[in-house]
Amino acid sequence: MVDVVIYHNPACGTSRNTLALIRHCGVEPHVVEYLKSPPSRIMVRNLVARMGVPLRDVLRRKGTPFDELGLDDPDLDDDALLDAVAAHPILLNRPIVVSPLGVRLCRPSETVLDLLPPPGPGMFRKEDGEVILDADGRRVSA
Repeated sequence: MVDVVIYHNPACGTSRNTLALIRHCGVEPHVVEYLKSPPSRIMVRNLVARMGVPLRDVLRRKGTPFDELGLDDPDLDDDALLDAVAAHPILLNRPIVVSPLGVRLCRPSETVLDLLPPPGPGMFRKEDGEVILDADGRRVSA
């Protein structure tokens, strides 16, 4: 059994596809609807550190108050960005997946496959119909 956590937004197609891929691989993840139960500042800092990316790389601009808060200001440090995420969790891009194999922002959704055990046989299609896994469970390249 693999322990997987997904920071999920059910209104997001990429997040829904990622969750479906995790389940397709035979894993039932811990689902954290991060808009209802936002991760703490410490957790966000930890997740980003484990991803090995700058905090800015996990901020979402579209459909958020990113621009009105002036978060593109290069002089803002991580503490200021974490304050903004704490006040507006929608700024955290999704889905973020945690597994024993690492932590990733899974955009596109198929990047989650790098964090999971190999899928068994069976085709997987995204909501839009794009085939991600063929009938034998092998990744289909774009």
